Amino acid sequence: MSTINRFLTADELLKLPRGKVRHELVRGELLTMSPAGSEHGVVVGTLFLLVASFVKRHNLGLVFGAETGFVIHREPDTVLAPDVAFVVRERIPAGGIPQGYWPNAPDLAVEVMSPGDTAREVDEKVQDWLAAGCQVVWVVSPRRKTVDVYLAAGGIETLSVDQTLDGGALLPGFQCAVSEIFGEMAG
Repeated sequence: MSTINRFLTADELLKLPRGKVRHELVRGELLTMSPAGSEHGVVVGTLFLLVASFVKRHNLGLVFGAETGFVIHREPDTVLAPDVAFVVRERIPAGGIPQGYWPNAPDLAVEVMSPGDTAREVDEKVQDWLAAGCQVVWVVSPRRKTVDVYLAAGGIETLSVDQTLDGGALLPGFQCAVSEIFGEMAG
């Protein structure tokens, strides 16, 4: 008797019960993550407020909070949930916001590192985002108090607390002191 290993689909992931853990789907395999710590939550909240208020003020598109799933690959399915995401207005479907997962990568994905994240895991996730069509990925490290900016066109820039995060062509005019992202943690 043989068993058939079957990958989970994005539709099946969407139907899983929600509880104290959250899930992502990577190449059909379910990844389970525990809730984020308080430092992580404060950094995510700060970034969400900064980006969302700028995007709304300039009518640039949609900003998504943590745990919003984006289907970035099919067969086997990959559904990732960045801590903050932005989709430009021109990419919003005419029929409105989808009920399920967003059907493509966002234009900007923000990943805030948790204490248990390894450099390899974060790099794999960045590469998955970029390969799926993300224009920019920000990787925020509360421990190092840095922001790594990855561009689809290539290149990476590491910003420290004495520098300014710039929205570039994707968020023209957006600027934020990196120290503001970490608030009192920067000291």
